[in-house]
Amino acid sequence: MPITAIVSAMQEELAAVLALMPDERKVVVAGREFWQGHLHGHEVVAVLARIGKVAAATTAAVLAERFEVDRVVFTGVAGGLGAGVNVGDVVVAREFLQHDMDASPIFPRHEVPLYGRSRFAADALLATALAQAARVALPHAQVHQGLVISGDRFVSTTAEARALQAGLPDALAVEMEGAAFAQVLHDFGIPFAAVRTVSDRADDAAHGDFMEFIRTVASPHSAAIVQALLQSLPR
Repeated sequence: MPITAIVSAMQEELAAVLALMPDERKVVVAGREFWQGHLHGHEVVAVLARIGKVAAATTAAVLAERFEVDRVVFTGVAGGLGAGVNVGDVVVAREFLQHDMDASPIFPRHEVPLYGRSRFAADALLATALAQAARVALPHAQVHQGLVISGDRFVSTTAEARALQAGLPDALAVEMEGAAFAQVLHDFGIPFAAVRTVSDRADDAAHGDFMEFIRTVASPHSAAIVQALLQSLPR
């Protein structure tokens, strides 16, 4: 049976997923709590990503090496960048890019050295299934698909958001982990897809009650999407 990793960005989101698992058991590796069990007939491993690209990369590597997962699904929140990407909308990544990667002039800006690329693709089939699951689970939410960018900075000023929009006009949302997962899992050849609920517009108004949004919107979204996805995937 394939092993599916469910990765959450926030503790509240992870708790919502764990509440659905009838038989979870904890395994601690690299200071992280990995929860093994079953959900809708699938063998799963659930874990927090941790915050930032380096921490996320460690989590991804442990999932690949220690737990030998067959696919990874990430749920979390992000700041909206694209036109029409509003608070409460859902973004399913089709590509990932590190907006703060800059080894120029040796390599072009955003290109990851020695990879010859700046963008890492989500697994097409898994991303399609995730987008469909989001539509089924959240029929009234707007679902967007496209580029999601990551960096080791919480983007929360209008000036920063506009600079990202100018430099990467096709970016739909910005967060802090997805591109790291995409690069590590590309190295291991493991399918990866990610869905983000838009919590703010990454501008001067991004300092609202973030944790309240996580509790009342993002966590229920994550649990509902994960359920719908696993119900749709073959065992």
